[in-house]
Amino acid sequence: MVRGRITLINPNRYPVRQTIPIRYVSPVFRPPSEGQSLILPVTNGCSWNKCTYCEMYSEPQKKFQLREEQETLDSIRRCGEQFPHQVQRVFLGDGDAMVLSTRRLMTLLAAIKEHLPAVRRISSYCLPRNVRNKTVAELTELRTAGLSLAYIGAESGDEEVLLRVNKGETFESTRDALDKLGAAGITRSVMLLNGLGGRGLAKQHAANSARLANLTQPEFLATLVVSFPHGEERFRQGFPTWEPLNQREMFLEIEQLLQGLELKRTVFRSDHASNWLVLKGTLGAEKSRLLAEVRAAIEHPQSAKLRSDWERAL
Repeated sequence: MVRGRITLINPNRYPVRQTIPIRYVSPVFRPPSEGQSLILPVTNGCSWNKCTYCEMYSEPQKKFQLREEQETLDSIRRCGEQFPHQVQRVFLGDGDAMVLSTRRLMTLLAAIKEHLPAVRRISSYCLPRNVRNKTVAELTELRTAGLSLAYIGAESGDEEVLLRVNKGETFESTRDALDKLGAAGITRSVMLLNGLGGRGLAKQHAANSARLANLTQPEFLATLVVSFPHGEERFRQGFPTWEPLNQREMFLEIEQLLQGLELKRTVFRSDHASNWLVLKGTLGAEKSRLLAEVRAAIEHPQSAKLRSDWERAL
């Protein structure tokens, strides 16, 4: 599982003079890079919520539903009244704001522009399945209105892995969504799960994930390590033969992924709390360096700057 638990509103950055102007349903998640963003829920939970590796939006507290439009508009207005000039970034939660109609999204984006004029970036998680219901013209309209960044949890480019973990997506559905977002000018941040295929599917997981990235050329690409803080029972129901990769096998999978990537100008990050080895660079300019760092960790792990297990505790 990949976690991104947050402090809802940082009182040092966004001083709340009266009450929190947004109703949150715990737990709340966001990407690591949204740590300074105002988290604005437009749904509760995730519209799919069937991926067996994910424990983020568990029921009953996170049963999926759309927030009432008026409630969200009122939240935006109250945020504007309390800190109109402090908020520069907004993240639309929970699991996938793109499930909302284009009309509703446009209404919310217009309200953010009106009440929070200092906002320079609006982002959202994005399930590929919901992008298929929007045209490139609609996505372009959303980008023009302020939605500039979408986080896509592709997890894998391999059909068998996607089926085993009940992702509800295929290689082509993810590719199509990434292509449409790219054509609309929306920045794409793609996430892959290192170790998701286990030992049996590791090679095809890495190879096909690289193929997906090569064909779509996302602006950002990140890898995280699959983990199960609440146990593996649910995951293994659909993937009974899954065997976890050890640390060295994880590095070998990353090496294969990097070797297969042919990216022109993609910011690559493998620095989530779940990762043993922190990797940062731009692909393809720094591919050789990143590969050298991975290979050094494979050959001499005792000399590599690896996170300890307690630092990776999720």
